[in-house]
Amino acid sequence: MTNILTITMNPALDVSTAVEEVHHTSKLRCEPMRRRAGGGGVNVARELHRLGADALAFYTAGHSTGRMMYNLLQQEGVPCHPFAIAGFPRESFTVLERSSGHEYRFVLPGPEISQQEWEGALVEIGQLCKPQSLVVASGSLPPGVPVDFFARVSRVVQAAQGSLIVDTSGEPLQAALAHGLFMVKPSLHELRDLCGEPLLRLHEVRDAASELVSAGNARIVVVSMGEMGAMLVTSEGSWYAPPLQVAVHSAVGAGDSFVAGMVWALARHESRVEAFAKGVACATATLVSTGSGLGDAEQVLELLKQVRCLKDFPDQELPV
Repeated sequence: MTNILTITMNPALDVSTAVEEVHHTSKLRCEPMRRRAGGGGVNVARELHRLGADALAFYTAGHSTGRMMYNLLQQEGVPCHPFAIAGFPRESFTVLERSSGHEYRFVLPGPEISQQEWEGALVEIGQLCKPQSLVVASGSLPPGVPVDFFARVSRVVQAAQGSLIVDTSGEPLQAALAHGLFMVKPSLHELRDLCGEPLLRLHEVRDAASELVSAGNARIVVVSMGEMGAMLVTSEGSWYAPPLQVAVHSAVGAGDSFVAGMVWALARHESRVEAFAKGVACATATLVSTGSGLGDAEQVLELLKQVRCLKDFPDQELPV
């Protein structure tokens, strides 16, 4: 089977809890909290492990927070490769307000990473890459890491004859696309920022993603659109997947699960449309979980029965 490597330069210790109502100033008595190792590629690796895929999670880690993340991944059985840094990995805090069903997500900045550290990480990533591997670079970049870091990763992966999948935003996304990628998964908001257009209709999203493919920026573009579903665009065409009708409990990790589902299928040499369908099912399974939990293989396969990938689809209006 194809080797899978995930890269997380800005991992997080995800803490989640719930309260009845959120009020300013008052002390809010929380329900028991949950701790999980998180951050883009770490979540992708966790989901891949739950799906039965063989994946290695590379991430930066230091001090007690890093040790806790390592222990949590070991408890889940996720193969990992922590890269030592001087700073503490960040923490993220998610609070569910039960009275309204609203979720509040507090994301702290990551540690300052030195040039010596990020250059060392790049060398180590190159050593972990194997021919024909699928490499997922996901999440934000912490302070100190250059915005073209994922573009540098792309050169390393290409030299190792692997394929790079990137899920990030802003300048790091622009820089990576300029170098050319195997796959990219922007959200609708990220795609709007990328192309500088409002993209208020489905066909406009399709056309914007098609331009990225035509320009050689990425061979596969997947746009996640939340409650409006998702779009797949390749040189063979475009497909739209309407959202599944489920009760959403938490959006934490849904995008990472989408990527994991697609990588899971691509590593099994399934078609890109089949991989797209699995991505939708994985993301939905995570949406119905709570806190920073992820879906499992049984949930995914059950939800997969409901996924529709439409080659012909109406030009629906999208929310601003």
